[in-house]
Amino acid sequence: MRIALPPVPFRLGGQHTSGFYNVVMRRLGVLVVTSLVACTGSYAPAELPPGQWGGEHVSLTVTPTGASLEFDCAHGTVDEAPQLDPQGQFNLRGVYVREHGGPIRDGEPEDSHPAFYFGQLQGSSVMLSIRLTDGGTQIGPYVAELGEQPRLVKCL
Repeated sequence: MRIALPPVPFRLGGQHTSGFYNVVMRRLGVLVVTSLVACTGSYAPAELPPGQWGGEHVSLTVTPTGASLEFDCAHGTVDEAPQLDPQGQFNLRGVYVREHGGPIRDGEPEDSHPAFYFGQLQGSSVMLSIRLTDGGTQIGPYVAELGEQPRLVKCL
């Protein structure tokens, strides 16, 4: 028994004559180009880039496991990896410590508050604010640039 095969749609010289083949190849080409564009489109980092960030009244040092912050009359820490959502936003747990001018007395407790540091990364700039969870006070916003020197005026 012989199986009938469809005619080979090639001519000598490698020229293709099948209309079906051309349609399939065009659609495959569109699929490949679309996939490449989707894969190489805008890249949003999954975490706040590590390094020194600075701005008016704020210094931010980011590491893969957290961050430390200095403000004019306060300091704080982020106690978890600085992860971003797909829109570049973050909401991170940490501690915010108010400072005061003048000397610090021996045994004086820190004015420490649990806090959320929240904001958004846009390019090499981050806007952040602080929400104290033990009273709802919101502080900020602050804007910091990656690689910039902070401009702080510490409490005296």
